[in-house]
Amino acid sequence: MRRRLFTADHDDFRKMVRDFIDHEVLPGYSGWEEAGQVPHEVFRRLGEVGVMGMNMPAEWGGGDADYTFNAVLQEETARAGVTIGPLRTHMDVVLPYFRHYATPEQRQRWFPGLVRGELISAIALTEPDTGSDLAAVRTRATRDGDDYILNGAKTYITGGSLAHLVIVLARTSESPDARRKGLTLLVVEDGMPGYVKGRRLQKLGLKAQDTVELMFDNVRVPVANRLGDENEAFGYLLSNLAQERLAIAVGAVAQARAAIDMTVEYARQRTIFGKPLSSFQNTKFELAAMAAEHEAAQTMIDAAVTELCAGELSAVDAAKVKLVCTEMQGRVVDRCLQLFGGFGYITESPIARLYADARVSRIYGGTSEVMKSIISKSLGL
Repeated sequence: MRRRLFTADHDDFRKMVRDFIDHEVLPGYSGWEEAGQVPHEVFRRLGEVGVMGMNMPAEWGGGDADYTFNAVLQEETARAGVTIGPLRTHMDVVLPYFRHYATPEQRQRWFPGLVRGELISAIALTEPDTGSDLAAVRTRATRDGDDYILNGAKTYITGGSLAHLVIVLARTSESPDARRKGLTLLVVEDGMPGYVKGRRLQKLGLKAQDTVELMFDNVRVPVANRLGDENEAFGYLLSNLAQERLAIAVGAVAQARAAIDMTVEYARQRTIFGKPLSSFQNTKFELAAMAAEHEAAQTMIDAAVTELCAGELSAVDAAKVKLVCTEMQGRVVDRCLQLFGGFGYITESPIARLYADARVSRIYGGTSEVMKSIISKSLGL
C-alpha cells in the first residue's frame, strides 16, 4: 500500500543515511561485531552529517526534526542488515529525557556535545533482580548537601560501555503505600569516582551493540545532575514509554522487510532439483503470506508514528503496536531462515544475524506478556 508518511525531505535524508552506511558502516561492521561495540568515531561522523542532533533543539545546533526521521534511520539500517551499536537507544529512548527535563544549565553543559556526537548517552533502569517492575529498584541515592550518594548496580545496559552520560534510576525516598513514588533520575558522568563499568555481556544477537553491567559504590552525583524533580521519575518514565515501544516496533517491521527481501533474492538464485527455489509453490505461498503480514504491520506502524508526532499515541496503543509488530517479526524471520535451509543456520549468513537480533524485540522495552497485560487492563479485565 502507498505510504504517506514521508516527504521529499525524508527521501533526501534516506539517501544520505544509505550513503553513510555504505561507506562508514558496512566496510568495518564485522570487526565491530567481533569487538562488541562501535568505535566512538562513528558517532562523531554521524554528528558531522547532522544525524546525532536531528531531534535536538535548533538553538543548540540541532535539526528540530520529528520522529519520522528516526523511522527512516531505522529502516535504512535494517535494509543494510546492521545495527549501529546503541544509536537507536541513544536517540529514541535517552535523548527525550534530556530534551524534556534538562535545566538551562544542563543544556549548556551537555547539549552541544550530544549534537556533535561527542557525548553518547545511556539509561540504566534494569537491575539484577528487577526487570519490568521498575518500582522495585534497589539502587539508592541519599542526599548529602549538594550531592547524592549513589549505591547499587544495573545490568543489561545498552551502550553502557561507550556512554559518557548515563541516566540512572535510583530510589531517593520510601513510600510503603505508593511504590512508584520516591524514584529519581540522576545523570552519572564517565569518570566519577566509584562508578565502574563492568564486563561487556555476550549476547545471542546485536553483537555490535555494547551491553554491560554498571556498579555504583558511593558515587557522589551533584544535585545539579538531577533530571527533573526529586521522587517524580516514575511519571517521567511512563511518559516516554510510548516512543520507546514504538521505536522497537519500527525496527521490528523494518528488519522483517529486510528478511523478506533477502529471502526473495536468495530464492531466485538458489537451485534445488534443477529448478529455482522461487519456482516452488510452497516458497511462493510462504513469501506471499509473509509479505501480507508485514504490510499489515507496516500500516499499523505508520498510523502510530503519525499519532506520536501529533502527541496522541497512548500507552495502550503503543503496547498493541509493539506486541503485533515484534511477534510478526519473530514469525517472519523464522520462516525466512527456513527457506534459506542449512545456509540460514550458518552465522555468516545475513538471515542468521537477523534471526539472532530479532529475538530480543519481544523482551526489551517490556515483554510481550507485559504488553498483553497493559492491553487487557484497557479491556477492563
